[in-house]
Amino acid sequence: MASAISTKDAPAALGPYSQATLLPLHPQKSLLYVSGQIPLLPTGELVSSTITEETSIALSNASAILKEAGATLQNVIKATVFLTDMKDFNELNAEYLRWFTWDVKPARSCVEVRALPKGARVEVEVVAFV
Repeated sequence: MASAISTKDAPAALGPYSQATLLPLHPQKSLLYVSGQIPLLPTGELVSSTITEETSIALSNASAILKEAGATLQNVIKATVFLTDMKDFNELNAEYLRWFTWDVKPARSCVEVRALPKGARVEVEVVAFV
């Protein structure tokens, strides 16, 4: 049975969902599905700045949720990035590389969407093993 993961070091869910869901696969292995993170501070305040700063905050939120589950960004096996403007792709990638510094990076998709919650310009969700 899946269990919810929650931390005060990341913003609360904006709707009827968990910050993350932990799914046990084996007595010592689980998959962690982290809900999409936008550039919200843990207080719930949206940061509207450069795509670099917004990406950093979204990844910081994901990292805090991973930490609560006993994982780090190095446990991430798949990331999905949503952008409201693909013109931000290069700037996003530059910041993303600051967070994922090791050789074998997680698989990733990046898609342009019309809109994101609260008017955010970037959202990042990850799947990790724990």
